Amino acid sequence: MSDVLEDNSHAERIAVAFSRVLRSAGITTPIGNVLTFVEALGKVGINDRDNVYWAGRSTLLRRPEDIALYNKAFAVFWERRVSNAVEPDEQLIRLTIEIDDETEGSDDGTSQNADDDSESITIRFSSVETLRTKDFATYSDDELQLAQDLMSKLRLVGSPRNSFRMRSTSKGSRPDLRQTVRSSLRSGGEPIRRHWQENDERLRRLILLLDVSGSMEPYARALLRFVQAAVAGRQKVEAFAIGTRLTRVTRELGSRDPDKALKLAADRVVDWSGGTRLGECIRNFNDEWGVRGMARGAIVVVLSDGWDRGEPEVLAEQMRRLQRVSFRTIWVNPLKVTPGYAPLARGMAAAMPYIDRFVEGHSVDAMEQLTLEIAGR
Repeated sequence: MSDVLEDNSHAERIAVAFSRVLRSAGITTPIGNVLTFVEALGKVGINDRDNVYWAGRSTLLRRPEDIALYNKAFAVFWERRVSNAVEPDEQLIRLTIEIDDETEGSDDGTSQNADDDSESITIRFSSVETLRTKDFATYSDDELQLAQDLMSKLRLVGSPRNSFRMRSTSKGSRPDLRQTVRSSLRSGGEPIRRHWQENDERLRRLILLLDVSGSMEPYARALLRFVQAAVAGRQKVEAFAIGTRLTRVTRELGSRDPDKALKLAADRVVDWSGGTRLGECIRNFNDEWGVRGMARGAIVVVLSDGWDRGEPEVLAEQMRRLQRVSFRTIWVNPLKVTPGYAPLARGMAAAMPYIDRFVEGHSVDAMEQLTLEIAGR
């Protein structure tokens, strides 16, 4: 194998890069399969060719017809096999990975080598586009910063609600007497033109409850950036951290400076990466804020994997109370994308009957889909 593979610390990055090569070559590799491949490499290592080959083939392939293309991609990517080492009946495919950083290059995104007569496939991809589908759990610190910029551009607009305030309209069912009389003064007191009014619309309050327990640690650091972008970019947003206790972090996350906001929130939340008592935390939210008025007619979003150390009956009862007063209840679970996932954890199973929408939350693309759910689309 290549010398670069001798360092086991690069196994995860190499596995992700290899999966991208397979996708670009036309082989479908879901993120759940890639994570399984990373785990397999952690068990068998990356120095034995046969172990790596079968780890990838058993975890990344789903169709027998993809085996031939997998073999060629494996030979090029993992072994860097040269043309004189290829069997006579094999056709060499050279895979070249280029990161699109808007540098100089050909217009069609491919590169040509005039001295090389073998067929060359150049895979060109944008680091931003690949980041959109990458699982939050595999993000580096630099990728988290880039994801912050992407999520700050998301528009969180929920379905509006009718307000008690009235607004003037050209048509309507309720006459606007004041405006009609005022307009008649221009025509000698004759109400030539009628004016109407209707109920104005206001944004519904958006409430975000982020699970910061130990089981959510790989995702909480990215989801906190989504919550901060929501609080800083939209009015009528409330944010809470839930773990072993409930912590309101709306004020801390309200700063336009993301770094400052995240630091203030981290200092405020004392139970970060601790235990999970979802039922007790939501009970406290209902008693102190939610049922008293904050959650009435609001859109409530719970971002959690559903693992709860408390009694499931408590969580079920509190979710029932919350759903009763809210306009829509959405549960975002980063584990939902995993192939074969079922909400069997005690907490998740207890909450499911009282959830209006159950969605994924593992990537930037999933967060974009969440914005559509919040908008009611």
